[in-house]
Amino acid sequence: MSKVLLLSEEQVCSLITMKEVVDACERTFKGMGEERVVNPTKVTLDLGIDGKWPGFNASMNAMPAYIGWQEIGGIKWIGGWYDNPASGLPFLSAMILLIEGKTGRFLAAMEGNHVTNLRTGAQSAVAMKYLTDKRELVMGLYGAGVQGRTQTAAFAEIFRITDLRVYDINRESAEKFKAEMEAQHSGKIGKITVCGEPKGASDGCDVIVSVSHGKDKHIKNEWVKPGAVVFPMGSNTEASDELLTSVDKIIVDHIGQTLHRGALRDVASQGKIGPGDIYATIGEVVAGKKKGLENDRQRIVCVPIGTGAMDISTAAVIYKKALEKGIGTEFEFTKR
Repeated sequence: MSKVLLLSEEQVCSLITMKEVVDACERTFKGMGEERVVNPTKVTLDLGIDGKWPGFNASMNAMPAYIGWQEIGGIKWIGGWYDNPASGLPFLSAMILLIEGKTGRFLAAMEGNHVTNLRTGAQSAVAMKYLTDKRELVMGLYGAGVQGRTQTAAFAEIFRITDLRVYDINRESAEKFKAEMEAQHSGKIGKITVCGEPKGASDGCDVIVSVSHGKDKHIKNEWVKPGAVVFPMGSNTEASDELLTSVDKIIVDHIGQTLHRGALRDVASQGKIGPGDIYATIGEVVAGKKKGLENDRQRIVCVPIGTGAMDISTAAVIYKKALEKGIGTEFEFTKR
């Protein structure tokens, strides 16, 4: 009989730490670089973004992957409903299914939002670990929401953040973020500054991370110093075209999907960059096949648009810990 382990959001949260997610993402990026991970391009179900039919102002992504070091495959089904927050409903909706790769036997079904938030933070922090030799950073952050918090937590696992500069269009949210991060990451983060203008979260920073819904290309080329790495993480266009076309290296997590969504979408659709302009994947850098910053004059834009591989590897850690601890509910979908 095939029993599937069902895990709620509360159980998922109790079974994983950011340190474990950072480790899982690092091992999975290395696996991608060594071609020991299968990760197709995302498939998108458009439910009305930009006013299209059926008009729900939402979309869903199907994100499958198989992780060699875990010997587990799976798929994350996730979407964003842009009108939900105004009604008090969650923006994200996500579930993850895991299978045994050898037999196709379903192993687990779990809530996917928490995994998404944690691995989104971890993937950029892991990439930065291999793009720079520095272990102390001045960090700029756009977006003081949930993913701004997980970005900060992940970077604090790897780096000493001497100065964290945060900008959010909602000043109150940024002030609340500051208070929480000072309490949660004492000793790992030095000064936290809430910036009154967007420029403050870029100017003079070693690493710039943007996790916003912004479409206004708010990270300007002239704000990014030599030796800096920029992570435009949002689904829209957060970095200026001039910045994207003038940096020394563009590094992505998945070439096939990164040119068609997120930060690079506009410049790619205009023919300003193409596959030949991508220097490397994060996996190639983590596996030692390509280099990150090679001198203090280079600038890098790194775009981890998000892959199912990071979700499935994190979910596999959660599943195995749940088995060890006897957490979750078993359900028989079939007697076979």
